[in-house]
Amino acid sequence: MTLEAGRRVRLAAELRLAGSLVPARDTSGAAPFAGSLSLAAGAEGTVEHVDGGRRPEPSQEVREYERLKSLLDSFGAQMPPASRERLAEELAALEPAWTAHQEHGLRATLRVRLDNGFVLDDVPEELFTAV
Repeated sequence: MTLEAGRRVRLAAELRLAGSLVPARDTSGAAPFAGSLSLAAGAEGTVEHVDGGRRPEPSQEVREYERLKSLLDSFGAQMPPASRERLAEELAALEPAWTAHQEHGLRATLRVRLDNGFVLDDVPEELFTAV
């Protein structure tokens, strides 16, 4: 599903936001404080902005696959046969993670202003359903 700016949406799952909080306005060195906020599923709002061109962060296995693949492509012809075969086996073991990463596709993130006044920014569109 691709949502566009101006579209009404509903939060599909309960969210709990936790971490270090600071005032939005500069209060000259105000110390951060800890806090949390829960938003119930079903909260509605309006999409203000859509950023639709990011891939999810690659896992360690995906990064290792990319590294080893580059190594094999660049230097495989110069490697001893046993080393090249071992590298090919390692790539084969990592290939399912690589394939899953490629199938995941691009991930759209949204900026949504909820009706209660809260703004959620840079959140995955999967958290919302169209109203």
